[in-house]
Amino acid sequence: MGADAWITVGLVALMVLAMMRNLAGPDMILTGGLSILLALEIVNPTQAFAGFSNTGMLTIAVLFVVAAGVQETGGLDFVVTRALGQPRSVPVAQLRMMVPVAGVSAFLNNTPVVAMMVPIVTEWSRRIGINPGKLFIPLSYAAIVGGSCTIIGTATNLVVYGLTQQRMPELHVPLFEISQLGLPAAVASMAYIALASRWLLPERGSIREVVASAREYTVAMRVEDNAPVAGKTIEDAGLRQLPALFLIEIERSDGEIRPAPGPNVHLRAGDRLLFAGVIDSVRDLQRIRGLVPVEGDQARKLADPRPNRRLVEAVVAGSSRLTRQNVRESRFRTHYNAAIIAVHRQGERLREKIGDIVPEAGDTLLLDTGPGFLEAFRDDPTFALVSEVENSAPRLHERAPIATGLLLSMVAVSAFGLLPLLTAAMLAAGLMVATRCITPNQARKAIDLRVLLTIASAFGVGAALKESGAAAVIAQEVVAAAEPFGPIGLLTAIYATTVVLSAVVTTNAGAVLMFPIAYAAAERAGIEFKPFMYCLMLAASANFMTPIGYQTNLMVYGPGHYRFSDFTRFGLPLQVLVGIVTVGTATLLWL
Repeated sequence: MGADAWITVGLVALMVLAMMRNLAGPDMILTGGLSILLALEIVNPTQAFAGFSNTGMLTIAVLFVVAAGVQETGGLDFVVTRALGQPRSVPVAQLRMMVPVAGVSAFLNNTPVVAMMVPIVTEWSRRIGINPGKLFIPLSYAAIVGGSCTIIGTATNLVVYGLTQQRMPELHVPLFEISQLGLPAAVASMAYIALASRWLLPERGSIREVVASAREYTVAMRVEDNAPVAGKTIEDAGLRQLPALFLIEIERSDGEIRPAPGPNVHLRAGDRLLFAGVIDSVRDLQRIRGLVPVEGDQARKLADPRPNRRLVEAVVAGSSRLTRQNVRESRFRTHYNAAIIAVHRQGERLREKIGDIVPEAGDTLLLDTGPGFLEAFRDDPTFALVSEVENSAPRLHERAPIATGLLLSMVAVSAFGLLPLLTAAMLAAGLMVATRCITPNQARKAIDLRVLLTIASAFGVGAALKESGAAAVIAQEVVAAAEPFGPIGLLTAIYATTVVLSAVVTTNAGAVLMFPIAYAAAERAGIEFKPFMYCLMLAASANFMTPIGYQTNLMVYGPGHYRFSDFTRFGLPLQVLVGIVTVGTATLLWL
């Protein structure tokens, strides 16, 4: 290898080490490494920044907006509450999520599948009380193994298929023949995930820790007429699954009071439900269709329309005028254009009606406000601290059919080849904004720049490995060393080298670099190329050991609160297992 190749290999090793030691985020490390490669002229600006115009990266950016539009309208509610259900254990939850994700990924590109599932799984994990760290790596891995079950399941499969057709136009490759390798690998992967995640997946930032440190509010909700939850049991309405939320009592419209009601008690229109819970659960209550805060009846008199309102927490100052009289006498709504819907007082559960409460210094008020409240009253001496509750915008349930229709249309148009996925996603995102399923400001905030910067920079680093010649030299040396061990050894070497190369280069680049080597190796050994072709497809996509080698791993890195080492610890045994199953099955079928 030349000097450029050695420098590139050394720099990549340093970047991997920095990410493993969690010295900085992957976006900063990869961008910094790419800057050094550019300064040393190992890659030129066109090669370094090609990832920023890559259609895959741009598709992910647009899909963040589409996913946010569906989420903000509550279009995910059916999926969360019905399709995924309410599993009682982590393995059952993982399997209920992984099986449909793998099935869909066999026919659709993995990236949009995971992009759509990230907000669904985020909300679902909170509702069922399972740490997100137990779900997001399985989500990415399920998409990866599912995509290996058909020729069209991943772009990598299609790249290898296209290269094969150039060399061997007479070779017939059926759509589902790869399933003979992909399905056993998928089944083995899901079994491993369900069994091993208990010990090998982290519970970083657990729900219990968050709940223990959170403020508890007492809030009264009313079941509206014709509400979807009316007539359902408490459990079926999803009121038992919100973490750190307790239903203290139900007050019927006829005056009957049901203290500490069980999960099988049916809700009725007009019921007053008294809850005690942390802010996240109170926010989720606000988003359940048909439930409105009892004190929120005052919010209907506010000047701002419902879609523009937000939840704000305000701490009562020591010298506040609010401490001299009850809420009703203070004319709070008129003065602040906001409605108090709950009050937190350390160590107490306040059961009085909000209007009868006399605030005390240090109380935290949960307010239903207009968008200008923070700017108008941030420095008001009435409050010691004012802060907006994250993601507290009301859901636009009436637009849920529009958002869901746009999502399904995007998938259908892309699946039938009527439009490229990026074009279909851009149209769907634009229509989400045009139909007011999401505001322009929400669309901007939905785009995770850290994920996009990481993916784009990874393309540039991969280009450096390719252009410097390091990738090709390493691959050739490994294959040459394995040839004396016969067909199985050669197939194993091709698989293992492709896995390692794809982990640091990207899947498509790894497959392209390894294809001529695998073809020449099979030709020299006098072996049918088909098992090498399929092993190349699965090895390039089966990227479980690092978060940077595959786009879906990068997408779940942040939401799962992972470290670089989490992927290595959990993914390495899976990498070996999938390799054994793939090479073993290919050997039985073709060698």
